[in-house]
Amino acid sequence: MIAYLDTNALAWLSDGSLVGLSPKIDRLLQQADLLFSPMVLLELEYLYEIKRSKHPARDIQHKVEHELGARLFNLPFPIISSSALDEKWTRDPFDRLIVANAKANGFAWLISADETIRKHYPRTVW
Repeated sequence: MIAYLDTNALAWLSDGSLVGLSPKIDRLLQQADLLFSPMVLLELEYLYEIKRSKHPARDIQHKVEHELGARLFNLPFPIISSSALDEKWTRDPFDRLIVANAKANGFAWLISADETIRKHYPRTVW
């Protein structure tokens, strides 16, 4: 089983702040192969640059890889971008490509607190 982490989930996991989550998320965190899209790293770095995150993306990446076994999963960009063409519900390129990455990888689970993503991608949990 595969579960992708979106930007907020990866940041919160690296801070250890995902407490009191649903049993479904707890199960996914324990049993699934945890992956994240390269777009998550880019968005984390943007958030760091505008001072909405305390840590650079690479620091967060190294922490979740070492402590949680989460890993960057890089599907070929043409596959992801082709899947993103169908995500017309948002103009946010990060959300569009993060969802497309999970969708293109076997319609994988996506852990996200984003209500808009949850509304449009049925395999999203929070």
